[in-house]
Amino acid sequence: MTSSANAALSQWALDREIVLSRIIAARRETVFAAWTDPEHLPRWFGPAGFTIESKEIDIRVGGVWRFDMIAPDGRRFINRMTFRRIERPTLIEFDHGTDSDDDPAQFRTTLTFDEQSDGKTVITLRQLHPTKARRDAVIGFGAVEYGYQTLDKLARHVEAMRT
Repeated sequence: MTSSANAALSQWALDREIVLSRIIAARRETVFAAWTDPEHLPRWFGPAGFTIESKEIDIRVGGVWRFDMIAPDGRRFINRMTFRRIERPTLIEFDHGTDSDDDPAQFRTTLTFDEQSDGKTVITLRQLHPTKARRDAVIGFGAVEYGYQTLDKLARHVEAMRT
């Protein structure tokens, strides 16, 4: 990550943020495991109709997940996540962008997992983009809709894990 991108991501600003939240009908440990188990994460991650092809997956602080997200039409989107913080079972933070060391569009994601008294989990996904213009651009191409599709896939996967 470039030093200017790193500086931009060190200051949280609401005009560069996207926030998604969903209630998952499963206990927090189960939802957290779906995010941190290398066997599970590639099976549900990504928008509806997309598949994941992992190249490297090391889910720990400092670890990297390099993967291609493959669209229904066969187009490949090359991705890299670098895990910054993992606090079981409440928080995951990572930087996400292309599989490049100097991706100026890289963004930071913070996931929180809040267990409810009824055994359900509220997952909140907060993305911080390097600029307001970049945030607006990703919203424009569907990031919010794709994010909710991804959380829907997570919910279905977790339900299958429980049965």
